[in-house]
Amino acid sequence: MDALYTAVATANGREGRAVSSDGRIDLPLAFPQALGGNGAGTNPEQLFAAGYAACFASAMGAIGRQEKIDVKDASVTAEVSIGKDTDGGFGLSVVMRVELPDHLQGEAGRDLLEKTHAYCPYSKATRGNIDVKIEVE
Repeated sequence: MDALYTAVATANGREGRAVSSDGRIDLPLAFPQALGGNGAGTNPEQLFAAGYAACFASAMGAIGRQEKIDVKDASVTAEVSIGKDTDGGFGLSVVMRVELPDHLQGEAGRDLLEKTHAYCPYSKATRGNIDVKIEVE
């Protein structure tokens, strides 16, 4: 792959800070209350959810332009869950909830989402590693 852009961020753990090299991201990190933390900061799952939702929506826009499909009223919500996996460590799962306009309900929407999932860089990165479900809202 020839990199077109490289994002750089530094973090020092779930109870610290995450800072991007350009300073646009400078966030306190904290364990969520559900994992015994105080919830006083963001967490890696929230950051991953935001990135995946944005990337998937942009990928859907690219496929829409390519196929001359209007997707401007579509939106994507990513739900990223963390839990124990089979080897005693932790794993992630994702549910992508996609709101599609009326003209994309049914087969047309399903086809669009399959093509988007095949095209999206986050979907490619997670394929075979993280369970990702796509649901139409």
